Amino acid sequence: MPYDRELDVSLFSKSWENEKQKLTVSIFSYNQGEKKLQISRENRNASGELRFAKLGRMAKEEVVAVLPLIQEAAKHMD
Repeated sequence: MPYDRELDVSLFSKSWENEKQKLTVSIFSYNQGEKKLQISRENRNASGELRFAKLGRMAKEEVVAVLPLIQEAAKHMD
């Protein structure tokens, strides 16, 4: 069965942002299935627009900023 965007429901989403990037912590449920956490990264290009980027490794500043968002998101997974 191919992926259907209509079945992917966002249950929670909060972001942290600085001058270079934006990290977003979200909870999704696909087709009313198990709730899953997603962390995404967007980097700012030369003109200041946000562009999707691979999350990869995180600096301590990012981890410290995102941890409270993960803890809050976890409450939405019950």
